[in-house]
Amino acid sequence: MRQVNSVAEAIEEDLVKDRIKPLSGANPNDESGWVVLDYSSVITHLFYKPVREFYSLERLWSDAKCVRIPKKKATK
Repeated sequence: MRQVNSVAEAIEEDLVKDRIKPLSGANPNDESGWVVLDYSSVITHLFYKPVREFYSLERLWSDAKCVRIPKKKATK
């Protein structure tokens, strides 16, 4: 579950560099295996594999439209 927390922290750190702040922060000591990062128009769910399989959110959202987000161009 440390990996889930580490990934959440890395996402937050990268977005802070672009001055993008979450509505709520991830708890670095969370042991649930499920971290939600809320950025208002984008919500990210990070799961430890057994927790992901248990809740099966993909099944709930299987009818949702997929949206591709273009890669951000690197700046110098």
